Amino acid sequence: MSERVMPGRTGGLITLGAADALWVDVTADSAVPTASGAFTRSPAHARVGYVLLGGHVVATVRTSRGQWSVAEAEVRRAAAELNAVRMDRQDLVRIGPFRTAPRQGSDEETPLRWRRRIMEELRELGGPERAARGDVGRPYHLAGIDWRQLLVERTRGGTQRTWWLPRAVVRLLDAAEHAETQWVQAARARQAGTAATEPPSPSRQARDADGRQPTSPEGPTASPRPYNGELEGQLYSVLSRKPSTSRRVAGWACAVCRTTPATVLDHCHEHGYVRAPVCQSCNTQERPDHLYSNDIRVANRYTRLFDTGAGDWLRHWHRCTGCRARTTLPLPHLAAWTAHIACRSLRPTHHASGGRKPCGVLRVSWTGSQNAPRSCLLTVAVDFCPSGEHRVLARVPYREAVERFGVWLAEKAPAVAAAAGPDRLDGLPAQSRPVIADTSGEGLALF
Repeated sequence: MSERVMPGRTGGLITLGAADALWVDVTADSAVPTASGAFTRSPAHARVGYVLLGGHVVATVRTSRGQWSVAEAEVRRAAAELNAVRMDRQDLVRIGPFRTAPRQGSDEETPLRWRRRIMEELRELGGPERAARGDVGRPYHLAGIDWRQLLVERTRGGTQRTWWLPRAVVRLLDAAEHAETQWVQAARARQAGTAATEPPSPSRQARDADGRQPTSPEGPTASPRPYNGELEGQLYSVLSRKPSTSRRVAGWACAVCRTTPATVLDHCHEHGYVRAPVCQSCNTQERPDHLYSNDIRVANRYTRLFDTGAGDWLRHWHRCTGCRARTTLPLPHLAAWTAHIACRSLRPTHHASGGRKPCGVLRVSWTGSQNAPRSCLLTVAVDFCPSGEHRVLARVPYREAVERFGVWLAEKAPAVAAAAGPDRLDGLPAQSRPVIADTSGEGLALF
């Protein structure tokens, strides 16, 4: 039975069992479901000096009686920050499985590695169905979050399964992984006696019941520094081969959301230039929803990319020297923009509660190559339309799509448009790098 949390404990410390009960109690109304055993069940690390709660590291201490405890105020602070998180269960990010996993050096791995842990547990359990049943004793929490209540499985082709989590939860777990990396590196530096400065670690350190500092690493967790274009104009193919790149990226905050530690280098697949370091969540949001190699389903997230968050995303895409010089977007994004913005007035609507609602799901495909603009044609259609499935709304030549985008860019983001233009063509490749085979029969390449 969990110990009831009592105020006024000596030094403000409570036992791990009491902390488990407190965490569940104070996060009961959170949009992100939490789990019991955040301090006492794997993968918690209470007896090595810390636990993860949401995106934070919270220090644990060992009292003079040999009992592991944690500061009650720290638990409540982490709970308050988690309760403030807003979550859209429809805004999902794929977490696996992938054909290849990101390469990590042994000194860059963290104990959490939450994506790998979820994949291993799902394979062991036989899928999310058994995981959702909540077998007794199984460690389903990560950083105090009950991921099993949020996991979504999708099946493609009747056989291939993919697993997804809400974007807000992905960002929380990414932040927890980053914070734990900082903690582990600080602990190793202290043990080796090589730390030149005060190492990063959780804020508001707790003292034990006798007033002594805990033996675990201390000090506020280091905040990633803002990205200021340090990698502008560099080729991803060059940077990705350097062993120090991943560690360098981890020192920046995401260049898009500017709140989450960066984990990957986003780059333009069309021109090969690095855009900026970003977090996994923003990286997946930026990636087009390909149905096939030249076919995109225009999902609801494009509202963020081209409407509510257009300024940030347009600035991000134009960090690519090639896109900025040609005042355009990579072809998949230009195709999605054409369907979502340029052809918006052509989309049929139907009656719904509270007014009329856009019909079906937008889809855009293309043929030909942008290297030969006359051969490149974008086709915008509506899937699942009651008046006829795959109804074609428009066929827009590539050149016309680029011209429309340039006009819209000048209205939507004048500062971004002002920095673009043909005066920046020096040093750009004559042709874009091949990624997708050309479908026009002219022997060219798309991308």
